[in-house]
Amino acid sequence: MKLRISNATDMHGKSRDVLIENGVIVSSLSAAPDLEIDGAGLLVTPALIDPHAHLRSPGQEEKESLETGLQAAVAGGYGSVVCMPNTAPVIDTPEVVRALLERASQLGLARLLPAAAVTQGQQGKLLSDAAALKAAGAVMLTDDGRTNEDAGLLRRALIYAAALGLVVSVHAEDAGLRGDGVMNEGLVSETLGLPGNPVVAEAARIARDLEIVAATSGRLHVQHLSSARGLELVRGAKAQGVRVTCEVGPHHLTLTDSALESFDAIYKVAPPLRLQSDCDALLQGILDGTIDCIGTDHAPHTAAEKERDLLEAPFGIANIELCFPLLYTRFVHTGKLELTRLVELMTAGPAQLLDLPHPSLEVGAVADVTLFDLSSERRVDPSAFKSKARFGSPWAGEALRGWAVATIVGGRVVYDARA
Repeated sequence: MKLRISNATDMHGKSRDVLIENGVIVSSLSAAPDLEIDGAGLLVTPALIDPHAHLRSPGQEEKESLETGLQAAVAGGYGSVVCMPNTAPVIDTPEVVRALLERASQLGLARLLPAAAVTQGQQGKLLSDAAALKAAGAVMLTDDGRTNEDAGLLRRALIYAAALGLVVSVHAEDAGLRGDGVMNEGLVSETLGLPGNPVVAEAARIARDLEIVAATSGRLHVQHLSSARGLELVRGAKAQGVRVTCEVGPHHLTLTDSALESFDAIYKVAPPLRLQSDCDALLQGILDGTIDCIGTDHAPHTAAEKERDLLEAPFGIANIELCFPLLYTRFVHTGKLELTRLVELMTAGPAQLLDLPHPSLEVGAVADVTLFDLSSERRVDPSAFKSKARFGSPWAGEALRGWAVATIVGGRVVYDARA
């Protein structure tokens, strides 16, 4: 396939053509292109990489199938997606990893990058065979969906993973401190009479895990930071040379616990939505470089599950299709964040975390490319999502700029909004 993207604008504001042949960006085509895409008025970037998404396969296809999850990903501009292992069965054997990769290859959408469980069955008791999992194609170890309560086991996992060149990614909440909290502990939870999940649950677990990784040769990645205090701990550890990275999700940057005054479980996430001061601190962490990447934590559920009351409904928001336009509109379009920084957080940052090649539009780079429309507004319409979670969104009706127009993976057009 020979492909030419003409007259697009890169994130430095320069007009450029992107030429693609045999899945690679080239300086010139050997013959006339098989396909030409007019990029006039569109932003061209390397395809986005999501280091944290729940695609619910295998075994939870009533929430999301691999096909709908990857369709949602490419519609959001993502060329690669790390899927979390809290599935049924858990992604904790080479056989499950290989089966997922084979199915994703058949679908031909975004690249699937499976994360494998740190412990067998995510039970927190016995380590998984990380060497075999890596050989099968796993890119990360995590028990996300469950917290790692056994500090000694986490220490062994970090040492084991380090020998294999893998990062251990953690859901940083202390189960005892979290208790049965369904939202942030504070004035709103007290007013509503709902059990709260305090900031100290995140902070205490991050502090523990930072001490553990500092005593090993391992690499720790803190998922979905939600609090100013948690960020402060990571920032301090980085200054001391601790091998730690962290991510933030779009919901923790743009929503606060006041949304739960609606009693709508669409806003129920783990860790919970915090205060505006936490949102502001997380944005500052992006600006000063403490935060390494943005992970969507795309976590679809069925409408019936999310219609339960706040005590019974599951945690999670479906957001992979609107992450870039949401953050572009809220922060770049308003002058709070540079476009180059947002793109870095959604491409180079995740790639560095996962030891992937640096995403680039330069000659010789793998042709994973996305085109975005920064000028036109479109309202969030959950009924039009590719994801199965079409029943609602925290941002439903909001007018956003920066929607993906086309996503190219390995030189193939896997999403074209204009087709």
